[in-house]
Amino acid sequence: MTRVIIVRHGQSSYNTERRIQGRTDASKLTEKGRNDASKLGKALGNILFQAIYTSPLQRAKHTAEIIHSELMINAVQSAVPQVSNKLMEIHLPLWAEMLSADVQQKFAEDYRIWKETPDKLRMLLEDAQGTKEHFPVLALYEQARQFWQDTLPRHQGETLLIVGHNGINRALISTALGIPPSRYHSIQQSNCGITVLNFAGGLGEAVQLESLNQTQYTGEILPSLRPGHQGVRLLLVRHGETEWNRQTRFQGQIDVPLNDNGRQQAQKAGEFLQDVAIDFAISSSMLRPKETAEIILQHHPSVKLELQDGLREISHGLWEGKLEAEIEQEFPGELERWRTAPAEVQMPEGENLQQVWERSVAAWESIVQAASESQLKTGLIVAHDATNKTLLCHILGLPPDNFWNFRQGNGAVSVIDYPSGPNGLPVLQAMNITTHLGGGVLDKTAAGAL
Repeated sequence: MTRVIIVRHGQSSYNTERRIQGRTDASKLTEKGRNDASKLGKALGNILFQAIYTSPLQRAKHTAEIIHSELMINAVQSAVPQVSNKLMEIHLPLWAEMLSADVQQKFAEDYRIWKETPDKLRMLLEDAQGTKEHFPVLALYEQARQFWQDTLPRHQGETLLIVGHNGINRALISTALGIPPSRYHSIQQSNCGITVLNFAGGLGEAVQLESLNQTQYTGEILPSLRPGHQGVRLLLVRHGETEWNRQTRFQGQIDVPLNDNGRQQAQKAGEFLQDVAIDFAISSSMLRPKETAEIILQHHPSVKLELQDGLREISHGLWEGKLEAEIEQEFPGELERWRTAPAEVQMPEGENLQQVWERSVAAWESIVQAASESQLKTGLIVAHDATNKTLLCHILGLPPDNFWNFRQGNGAVSVIDYPSGPNGLPVLQAMNITTHLGGGVLDKTAAGAL
């Protein structure tokens, strides 16, 4: 496995001024940006990086240098940062250095395209050869693909750090997972946010998004709302551990309760979210998420918990109650199919992923709609591994085949925003936050069965 940790540069002068940065190199780290980069370096301090790649633009390069100096203080003999032009920020030459508000006013139609269909944004550029078309987002995705194709074969089985920008980081994550350029705005990258990707091999082979946009090290519990946010924020949590998770026994719809560790994970999730204003809470009707939600809501006594059957775990049918070795014996080859082509597997006397998709997405969309109509701002949703992974595919416009691209640790928190309301595209602000569970940057919760 090749582990790649992607971080965005610290806060820059143009960030605070709300200017479009693109490839201009006038923007420098602010004092907060430098301090956050130092905190980030400390958070990464126990990880040995065989290579560090940075954008050549000074806001990223300076962030990489601060991180590297912190790694050296921690006596980690880390690689020296090396510059890659493939990590340059998105090229927006007609907008660069302008205030966002001025771009919205002066280029109103192009700005609308940028927000609604970013892959279709077109700029006409003049050079010595004449006028040519430039599609900023499509060009960025191609640049990201080239970075992966150049870099991954050189570092098989190693751990890499990439220091980039909001745009290129999104393109790197999207090209790794197969998220289309039309969904460019569907994932967020905060200043000094940490994302972890695990590659089985090269680009196009199996890859797992272990976590997305962790910001806790800078003191930001959850990523901040985007300016102009109008809709609901949903905090999607996986239930705490059960004894069957620990034994890697398939649970499905057998109603196994939390074990002591699971209750402790729920308590830690509750402490993590205690200062977040939660307006409503919904759980799968099964015991383990219900108990997890009730423990979290001890910090929010006025919130009443609703239960929804649509969020229940996948029915594994005849696999339920069995260990992997027992399933392999009774249903030879089916576990391997489940791991490699999950959308094709019909659980014997149980469900397939399409059935889980239909009921869980219907439940999810009804939650978003109802919250919007009631003008509720933040909701807690507690469900299961397979349910959550299916919902994450839906949120990012991916088919059920991408089910295994997402990790969901017991007690982990993901953050999904609807900045334009229920009819607009959702934004995955953060995914699989497990810092409150004591593992640091990496998810140390047991992989467990579903």
